[in-house]
Amino acid sequence: MGQSGDKIDAKNANWKFSGSMVEHFEEHVRKSVPLYKEGHKLVVNLSDYFVKDDSICYELGSSTGTLSYKLAKRHDFRGAKFIGIELEEDMVNKANELYQAPNLSFVCDDITTATLEKADLIVSYYTIQFIHPKLRQQLIDKIYETLNWGGAFILYEKVRANDARFQDIITNLYMEYKLEQGYSADEIIAKAKSLKGVLEPFSTEGNVDMLKRAGFVDILSIQKYMNFEGFLAIK
Repeated sequence: MGQSGDKIDAKNANWKFSGSMVEHFEEHVRKSVPLYKEGHKLVVNLSDYFVKDDSICYELGSSTGTLSYKLAKRHDFRGAKFIGIELEEDMVNKANELYQAPNLSFVCDDITTATLEKADLIVSYYTIQFIHPKLRQQLIDKIYETLNWGGAFILYEKVRANDARFQDIITNLYMEYKLEQGYSADEIIAKAKSLKGVLEPFSTEGNVDMLKRAGFVDILSIQKYMNFEGFLAIK
């Protein structure tokens, strides 16, 4: 067992979003993901273009509920409903402990099998990279079918570079970034080992191709920093 930073323990190839890590999740992810808070702000601002008074809006993989709450608060003058779907019960319990709002709810369910109502906005903020690749296209297909015409899917993912040289450069830049955030070399290695076979990023092109296969035509890269990217796809 190694400690993967911020008092989070993780076994080799067995990263979990449950147990003791829930208490430190927000602190950990803000240090691990560049422009994490800025991405939240961008998602919230973009939501103005798609959320209507009668909208249903989902966050898939809502973790401890921070982004879902920001979206719900942004639109608390509307009749829109915001639903965070999260597989890990510990995360859902924490979200309910931290955030309450009349237009916000958190559901413990598997996003690959959950039944979704027609929606105007669906957000996935660094979640689909943890879904097994064999299930990913089917999930993106479901997201496309769930959206109303003119609705939006906002997808943030860690991405791989498009060739080996660029991947080496990006990997080293990201390692330096984590060292600058205060992680030790041992913590960085332990985290990398724990994510083997758990986190499987696609390239930018791989994500765009998956969106296109689902039926999306209008796709825009809205944020990119090293190996972290946000996409806006409109049905």
